[in-house]
Amino acid sequence: MQVIIMGCGRLGEAVARLLHSEGHAVTIADRDAEALARLGPEFAQRTVCGYGYDHATLLRAGIETAEAFIATSSSDNANVLTARIARNIFRVPRVLARVYDSRNADIYNRLGLQTICPTTWGAARALQLLAHAAVDSQQSFGQGEVELVRAEVPRALDGQSVSQLQVAGEITVASITRDNQAFVPVSGTLLRAGDIVHVSVLAAALGRLVALLALKE
Repeated sequence: MQVIIMGCGRLGEAVARLLHSEGHAVTIADRDAEALARLGPEFAQRTVCGYGYDHATLLRAGIETAEAFIATSSSDNANVLTARIARNIFRVPRVLARVYDSRNADIYNRLGLQTICPTTWGAARALQLLAHAAVDSQQSFGQGEVELVRAEVPRALDGQSVSQLQVAGEITVASITRDNQAFVPVSGTLLRAGDIVHVSVLAAALGRLVALLALKE
């Protein structure tokens, strides 16, 4: 996949290296030549020095053929502006913008712009680690409102049906892994102690899930 990253700060650099290691063609743009130099020789032909919201900079980065665009600069306004340019003018299929202010994230999400808000995600993750250590978050969705979590079925639930772990609109068991084989359960599937369950759950209902799993200390 051909990806353009606008902003070579810590996040932009980390994303660039990760995508590059997985074989994607990554070009990263930043106004700071020293920041680009930190990427090293493997990115020597894949950096563009300039402002990400400047059309000439975007064209030099290959925006016309890009399959994905990620804005990770330190400015919410610059990230949203360049993301909208990438999506609305150059029709890049996948566009993502990092924003710091969660209030901005809500506004831009309503406009159809996909965002990452480290502040909101970090707060939700901290709460989960402190208050719900019994479940392990695998992935979050939206601004952290929904979590996909992993947990081991305790002995107390051995022989109980999956329906005992489900709450309509709040908690849904997405998969069970048993004897190294994963499958999608139905409400009548019986749990076994030691099963690994992956559960889709509202962040606000994590405490309820912990209680259902009988994992409260």
